[in-house]
Formats: sequence, C-alpha cells, structure tokens
Amino acid sequence: MHGPPLVAWLLVALSTVAAVACLLRREARDEAVMAAGMAVMAVPMSVLDPRPWGTPLFAVVLGVVFALAGVRALLLVRRPGHHLHHSVCSAAMVYMAVAMGGATSAHGGHAEHMAATGAGTPLLTGLLLLYFAGYVLRSGTSLVALPAQAHGAPGGGPLISTGQAEGGAGGDRDRVPLRHAPEVAAACRVAMALGMFAMLLTL
Repeated sequence: MHGPPLVAWLLVALSTVAAVACLLRREARDEAVMAAGMAVMAVPMSVLDPRPWGTPLFAVVLGVVFALAGVRALLLVRRPGHHLHHSVCSAAMVYMAVAMGGATSAHGGHAEHMAATGAGTPLLTGLLLLYFAGYVLRSGTSLVALPAQAHGAPGGGPLISTGQAEGGAGGDRDRVPLRHAPEVAAACRVAMALGMFAMLLTL
C-alpha cells in the first residue's frame, strides 16, 4: 500500500481481525481469503519492496489469486451467499494490484512517486469508491437494525427462541454461537468494505 504507514498498519490490523473472524466461521472461507489478501496488500511497500522487481512480482501473484477468486465467485453467483459482492471485491483487488505493479514498474520501483502522482484510472477508481461507500452505508444500516429485530422490535418480529424466552435449560441449547451470529458476518463484510474503500483512496 502506498500511503501513510500508520494508516497502512491500521488497515493490516483491521483486515487481519476480519480474516480471523471469517476463518472461525467455516462457511465464510471466501471472505477469510479476501480479508487475508487485503491484509497483505495493505502492508507498506517499504517492508515488501527490497528490490525493484519485488513490487511487480507481488502484484502479479495477488492479481492471479484474486482473478481466480473472482471467477469462482461468478460461477457460484446463483447459489445463496454474497458471491456477486465477492466478485466485485476480487475485481477491485485485481485492479489495485495491476495499478500498483504497473505504476511502480513505470517509475523505476519508486513507490513514493506513485503515492505522489496516483495510479489507476480515475473513473474506475471513482466507481469502485461509490460502490463500496454505498455497500458500507446499506450494510451498516442493516447491521444497526439487527439487534433491534433480535429483541422483537416492531416490524422485525421476535427472533428469540422459546427456550430463551422461558429461561429454561433449552435456551443454552438453542443459542447461536457468536461466530455464527448474523451480526458478526455483517460486521466482517462492512469492515472489509471499509478497508477496500480506504485502499482505493490511496490510488
């Protein structure tokens, strides 16, 4: 990532936490891979660029990995899940990898020059920024509404189990583990979309 080191390391931490949270949810392996890739891409170039060819090679590897991830997401788009969103995320990662590798190669491996002049196509970068900003706003609003629905808010209907409502022993058996809670899954997706938005701003 070509930006302030503090911002880069904060993105690394955010993406790593999201990757671990998704990894604990076995049904979210695709999201875990995406978050792990974001964590690696967010690492400052001063750490990953010991030689002039280091950044282009790094960009090629990431580009290939996420191109394959995007194709897989498109093939699964008709199945339940967030595969269409995953395909957009994969395309954004490929775009950033290509922009990073191409701009660094064109300027002799100087990442600082890329940070000063920018990289990528402004129109495409702007469209992706709009997409992820909209996704964060829409999903964030839904995330805020989930706890209210879980407690039987008007219009949401009670989601609490019978055993929990009665306070019996069945409540513990019916309780959904935290890592499988819908709030956790939604929070991970919002966190990754925020990270993607911040990384796109550095182009």
